[in-house]
Amino acid sequence: MNLSIIIPLLNEQESLPELHQWIVKVMATHNYSYEVIFIDDGSTDESWQIIEQISKENLNIKGIRFLTNFGKSQALHAGFAKAKGDVIITMDADLQDSPEEIPDLFNMITNQNYDLVSGWKKKRYDSVIGKNLPSKLFNWAARKTSGVKLNDFNCGLKAYKNIVVKNIEVSGEMHRYIPVLAKNAGFSKIGEKVVIHQARKYGESKFGMSRFINGFLDLITIWFLSKYGKRPMHLFGALGVIMFIIGFIATFLIIGIKLMKLFVFHEPTILVAANPLFYIALTAMIIGSQLFLAGFLGEIILRTKNNEERYKISGEVNL
Repeated sequence: MNLSIIIPLLNEQESLPELHQWIVKVMATHNYSYEVIFIDDGSTDESWQIIEQISKENLNIKGIRFLTNFGKSQALHAGFAKAKGDVIITMDADLQDSPEEIPDLFNMITNQNYDLVSGWKKKRYDSVIGKNLPSKLFNWAARKTSGVKLNDFNCGLKAYKNIVVKNIEVSGEMHRYIPVLAKNAGFSKIGEKVVIHQARKYGESKFGMSRFINGFLDLITIWFLSKYGKRPMHLFGALGVIMFIIGFIATFLIIGIKLMKLFVFHEPTILVAANPLFYIALTAMIIGSQLFLAGFLGEIILRTKNNEERYKISGEVNL
């Protein structure tokens, strides 16, 4: 099979019939063998009924329905697990991503041997202050932190080799950082293609300004996981050693000053507990112990963690 097209959605009943027809037209024009996997992330409108209907008319259309809204990352994870195509395409269901981009993305994966190609919505139709400027800041921070040179991390239109999606773990809200996850997994040939961004035709955006705050928090998380996710003791242990060194230096200064005053200068001395250095030493050693404990706990969790189920599926069609 040439293509698996994975489309997570939430309350997109108006756009689904049009999107389906558009995809079918592009697939027929280029004679691709394909499947389209719609993942209904807990829609409360008629989205699932529409997916069931079009799946009866077209057996290439498949669907997964979540019991409730678990998030885009979980939807992509479920789609990646089911995808069978040589090339995986992800796109949004709101008609802002054009299926006409799929052939070029497919060719970049198959002919130019990219592991992953990310869309870049260079010209956007979103609010400048509400979305464009925060998006530019977010993408700049992601580039600097991750080392992946992309202009638009959050574009839903992406193409992957099958082996890539089978070897990355998309959890939490990490869908924004799939290129970083791919890089950390060893897939280094990551490209970018300018794609058309169309104005929203139906409904309203399901994401508010909070996604940028969450995005920056996730960026810190993925930076930590990429550097220390498999060896947390290296970070916490090193910080613990530094704090212990500070504590020992403060302790030796306390002892040295007291001994010098008593036996060298024959001066009266204050109690050890009255010396400000005593509290520096005590605090540093306590913090050092806590950091060591955090490192040990991290190592234990890594060795005992289970791949727990992160979402519940209430129905499937054609799968």
